[in-house]
Amino acid sequence: MVTWRWYAVAGAVVAAVLGQGPGSAGAAEEWERVGDGIVSGISGASFLPGGELLVVHDNKRGGEKRVSTVRWTGEGPRADVLTWEGPLPVDLESLSAVPGRAGEYAALESSGHGYHFAVADGTARVLREFTVPGVVSGDNYEGFALVSLRDGLTAVWAHRGQDQDPAVVRAARLDWPALAFGPADSAPLRVPYPVEGVRHVSDLAVSGTGRITVTSASDAGDDGPFDSAVYDAGTVRPAPPLRPGAGPVLELRTTPRELARYPGHKIEALGCPQGPGAGVLGTDDENQGGSVRTEPLCPR
Repeated sequence: MVTWRWYAVAGAVVAAVLGQGPGSAGAAEEWERVGDGIVSGISGASFLPGGELLVVHDNKRGGEKRVSTVRWTGEGPRADVLTWEGPLPVDLESLSAVPGRAGEYAALESSGHGYHFAVADGTARVLREFTVPGVVSGDNYEGFALVSLRDGLTAVWAHRGQDQDPAVVRAARLDWPALAFGPADSAPLRVPYPVEGVRHVSDLAVSGTGRITVTSASDAGDDGPFDSAVYDAGTVRPAPPLRPGAGPVLELRTTPRELARYPGHKIEALGCPQGPGAGVLGTDDENQGGSVRTEPLCPR
């Protein structure tokens, strides 16, 4: 496996190969801390147009940070909190760039309630709010992604599941100007690792070809222990051409294909660039804070 790290050079972000080796990932020195304590965990990640990382935090109280940027310096990553302007979210768990709209993002709470916001001049300003369809009591959403497929903008989101309760992945066309979701397809998903206390989907990313990559994580409490893995989960395909008005089709693997394991961390964020480049994994390690590492795991 090739390990990557990103550096800021003359205002641009470039990926540098640090080393390679077989087996599971997750050596402690390959993770870089971006904040201490329970309010600094990372629960979703995406990229800003200039290459910096944008992250959300699952904090619930007033005065606690909701959105930050992470940029790489010669001394490692530096996190800066953004001002949140608008209705205050509770428990943000996922983040996606809006395709074709630079500087605009959608973030989803665990409840299924979402925020469309723009980032500029150190501020995240809420433009609109929405709720994903099909929310039922007990759902807990930890993955949300927007992708442009052949037939238009598609949203993919997931209830995380827990142990014997599978994750449920859903996909629907999204009329962006109206923020209106079309008919949704859904499919259950279970991962083989972690084994105990597992959240089958702790985040997800979707490529322009519809390939879905998910992270999974175990959580035994605010002090851990934690374990995580990354999987190729399957694909989402545009609606069949002979079915006008139909929604996208999910084709998930019966057993997701494992890409990497990360013992000792609770991964809740997979940020992927809209163009070529390595992705960034982010952790919410509760009392141990948040960390990031770059890996070439984004779906193609």
